[in-house]
Amino acid sequence: MSTGRANRLASSMSPYLLQHAGNPVEWFPWGDEAFEQARKQDKPIFLSIGYSACHWCHVMARECFEDEEVAALMNETFISVKVDREELPHIDHVYMRACQLMTGSGGWPLTIVMTPGKEPFFAATYLPKHARYGLRGMMELIPLIGHAWKTTRGELAGMARKVSREAAVDMHRQEGDALDPEIARGVFQALCRAYQADTGGFSPAPKFPTPHHLMFLLRYHHFTGDEQALAMAEQTLGAMRRGGIYDHVGHGFHRYATDSLWRVPHFEKMLYDQALLALVYTEAFLVTSKSIYRSTASGTLEYALREMREENGLFSSALDADTEGEEGGAYLWTISELQSLLGPDDYRLLPRVFAVEPGGNFPQPPGGSENILFMREDIPDAARGLGMPAEELEKAVERISRILLDARGGRVAPFKDDKALTDWNGMIIAALARAGAAFGEPRYLAAAEAAAGFILENLRDGRGRLLHAYRAGRADHPALLDDYAFLAWGLIELYQATLTKSWLDRALALVHESVELFEDRERGGFFLTPADLEVVIARPRELMDNAVPSGNSVAFSNLLRLSRLTGDPLLEEKALGIARGASGMLRAFPAGSSFLAAGLLVAAHPSREVVIAGDAKEEDAASLLGAFGKRFLPEAVVAHATKGDDMSAPVIARGKEPVSGKAAAYVCQGHTCLPPVTGPAELLEVLSSPA
Repeated sequence: MSTGRANRLASSMSPYLLQHAGNPVEWFPWGDEAFEQARKQDKPIFLSIGYSACHWCHVMARECFEDEEVAALMNETFISVKVDREELPHIDHVYMRACQLMTGSGGWPLTIVMTPGKEPFFAATYLPKHARYGLRGMMELIPLIGHAWKTTRGELAGMARKVSREAAVDMHRQEGDALDPEIARGVFQALCRAYQADTGGFSPAPKFPTPHHLMFLLRYHHFTGDEQALAMAEQTLGAMRRGGIYDHVGHGFHRYATDSLWRVPHFEKMLYDQALLALVYTEAFLVTSKSIYRSTASGTLEYALREMREENGLFSSALDADTEGEEGGAYLWTISELQSLLGPDDYRLLPRVFAVEPGGNFPQPPGGSENILFMREDIPDAARGLGMPAEELEKAVERISRILLDARGGRVAPFKDDKALTDWNGMIIAALARAGAAFGEPRYLAAAEAAAGFILENLRDGRGRLLHAYRAGRADHPALLDDYAFLAWGLIELYQATLTKSWLDRALALVHESVELFEDRERGGFFLTPADLEVVIARPRELMDNAVPSGNSVAFSNLLRLSRLTGDPLLEEKALGIARGASGMLRAFPAGSSFLAAGLLVAAHPSREVVIAGDAKEEDAASLLGAFGKRFLPEAVVAHATKGDDMSAPVIARGKEPVSGKAAAYVCQGHTCLPPVTGPAELLEVLSSPA
């Protein structure tokens, strides 16, 4: 609903804030003006934090923020501030911590009421207009808060100060031996305890993909040989691929499953899920050579390239769960629709492959007749039941998916949040580069290079520092640690896939700049925000993973890999500083940072350096690089040796020469290099030998 006039959000670059620009609520964006008005008018701040793909954010907007009655109360009682959590993640981080302290839980939309001094005294998530389902309603709550603000101001201020003090406490102070093998073992045991043996994953319901857990398990299997670790990862990967959390028509993954069997998704699609899941399916393919993992990774990346890539080469942030107010409306099918779209032969196969029902299998609303597509079983098993070759059934399923995708193209598409975020683009760059190397797919590498190049050239402020967000020709918001860490990760993967030295140089520059801007020089590791950005309650420092790995976890991996490429011991020391500061947290919450634990596994084992000498663009060198990219070797890095004694080359690459005019690969470990090999088969044989 729009009032016919725009509020102060109308000039925002955030699609989420623009969705609220016509609300009757007199919203302010986060900034000094809002807090000055709060002090001047002696009103508390009503802070609402959400994001465009958030289903319950839309529900609260329709029920409350578009409602004239609620808006009138809000305008009378509060100075109201709207924040896009993806645009200002550090603000979200601080107040989500406060919400968790006050209520024991969190989520979005995040609702905070606080003093003009930014200290919170009330927290909640979704609130309806009127009380229901055990939730307080805005119409009842706002007068209570307004009365308390006028009559018990001192108590509210005292509560706000107490919450702020608690929110500012660093939970990660305990230090210890960062490379103690018991840490990785403890993480593995914690994942075993949480593991759902019947369904895969690490929670009953709702079920989140947690790709960083799966990355840890693949590395734990690699370094220890533990078959249980691989089995847990594979069962989870298979269950997700068969489930409704995977889009069997357009490909890519939804945010999470609301049930225990991965069948009923929450339909929003986030760029970071596509990136991280494409990465872990790529790695699973490299470990097992199973084609289903390759096709899943490729399907996910093809989805991102088709639906989320913008004309400038950057990738948009997310697609909504809702279509015209209906959750999942773009993805559901009735039996009559399926019958009319598919020929009799294809329709005959459908119920055997996908669990569609005449009465529908989607539980919302009750009694509905719509279906989610999820697989009853793997294709080979379904083919045996149908008495046909698996290859024939696989082709039929691909044909069915194309027909349904064409039909979906005629539907109203979910809203796309087309702002591009540096950190999330860094993840998809890493995924595209890794898959491009693993699958020998130059399109993926080209897309990764285009996105990386655009960010490095266009997302800079007047000082040359990185910016966080881009939309419609406008870059804004200072970059945070995650932006630097994830983009550097993508550039390192690009260098590993192409041996183009400029990607290595730029990754190093980002890492050095992040040390300057974010390093915690007292305790090691990195703050989330640069030192010159406003401090709200406290300067946040995050070591625990959430939907994505923490910036510190990714920075650790980057520093370790770059130290092995460059021979710079200072980079390794910075990495170990992160690990030492996190070791206490990893012992207390073993599964809290599985991505960092995966990095610690790599750090605790001997490294391998592969040097390719010769022109990287020539076929002989390219074939050697291709062989390296097709192995799962988390302990290894690859570098390029140019002709002669090139002092700009990575240290490990200096002095390495082609052999008899042919490109050569040198495999080194512990400062000792094996004799060079000149063919990909020979290189694979050397890489297959124990480290």
